[in-house]
Amino acid sequence: MENWQALVSIITFLCVIFLIMTEWVHLTIATLLGALLLVFTNVMTLKDAVGYIGNSHGTLALFFGVMVLVRAFEPTKIFEYLATQLVILAKGEGKRLLLGIVLITTPICAVLPNATTVMLLAPLIPPMAEEVGVNFVPLLLLLVFVANSAGLLTIVGDPATYIVGDAINLSFTDYLYRLSFGGAIAILTVTATLPFLFRKIWNTKLDTLQELPHPKINHPRVLALGGLIVALVLLFFVIGEGLPVPVSPAAVALLGAGLAMLLAHNSKIDSVNNILRDVDWSTLIFFMSIFVLIGGLEKTGVINNLSGVFAAVLGKNIALGSIFLIFFVGLVSSVVPNIPLVVAMVPLLKQYVVNIGMAPAEILQSGFNGQFPPEVLPLFYAMMFGATLGGNGTLVGASSNIVAAGVSEQHGRRISFKTFLKYGIPVMVLQLITSAIYVFFRFLR
Repeated sequence: MENWQALVSIITFLCVIFLIMTEWVHLTIATLLGALLLVFTNVMTLKDAVGYIGNSHGTLALFFGVMVLVRAFEPTKIFEYLATQLVILAKGEGKRLLLGIVLITTPICAVLPNATTVMLLAPLIPPMAEEVGVNFVPLLLLLVFVANSAGLLTIVGDPATYIVGDAINLSFTDYLYRLSFGGAIAILTVTATLPFLFRKIWNTKLDTLQELPHPKINHPRVLALGGLIVALVLLFFVIGEGLPVPVSPAAVALLGAGLAMLLAHNSKIDSVNNILRDVDWSTLIFFMSIFVLIGGLEKTGVINNLSGVFAAVLGKNIALGSIFLIFFVGLVSSVVPNIPLVVAMVPLLKQYVVNIGMAPAEILQSGFNGQFPPEVLPLFYAMMFGATLGGNGTLVGASSNIVAAGVSEQHGRRISFKTFLKYGIPVMVLQLITSAIYVFFRFLR
């Protein structure tokens, strides 16, 4: 590939990240224009760009399906009702509310992708915060931090973790034995920051619970049928890919969305046009555009060339390489969404271990289903922790971050890049340090 094309892809990507960080341009506009620039400079054709988007169709379909599913049941007022109940259970105390978000989010993210969990729970946060009289933005950020961290509890909890685990043929039970405790440590790290990072909410107490508004559930029969649809969707999220005829989470989400729209339309609680109009198209376009930008780096050879740099800098020192990867991937993941990052990093890391002679060339084959040499596995484990926890650093670091930002904007408040940094950087740094300690003592000592 021509050097000028690689240079264009690098400069375009860095300029887009700069625009997002400075907030001079809305992040969706910045990424869309960056992706189009690659097309108009012939770094890639429009067909290539659509192909890179198509490679991530599962992620986009999952997001779209869950967005529609959640929006279809808004007229029932179920989210306002549940928010009030959570405030009552927390007895109006900010510290109980914060801990409640941690306790509710953690088990859900163990079995569902974290962005999916954020899409399901985020609509509860603004009305709940309004009743307590606090800013809902920090609560949304906490939801994101916990969701991203809890994604490390199982191999299916985070798309990035699943991509890496699948690449090294790691089973569900092997993951539980080797890595789940590291996810628990990540959650405990977030919990330890609550009295400090969320001090104002932590010290809030609502003494007049009886004065809370008590919204009533509308259309209970419709909601009951909707609850059945949601239950089936959640069930097939967990078991779908293990069925004799596998069903992907993306397909399940789209089916749930179709059934939810059918129910809403036929029961006349809302129209299909209204539901689709309120879908967070900004978030979906952002993801499509960022996939194209990463595709530009991949197509022009920028990402592959990094494997040679790794080999030159790290040599055969797996311990040093693993610790380095946690922080390197963590920092990169804070500015590059972790899903496209690990998609690009997996072949890079495979090529690296082959180049240094610690793994056979067979692992580079797409259909390889054998066992990786145990001595190189800590590198891939380190990438899981770095990619997942690094996503807590900035607004664009993880898909769940963008989803939460979209929900916040729909409720009248924009989560700025600077605001996210204020909370995200301390959480990310602490989590990367604790995960590096865990990986060292668990796998490298």
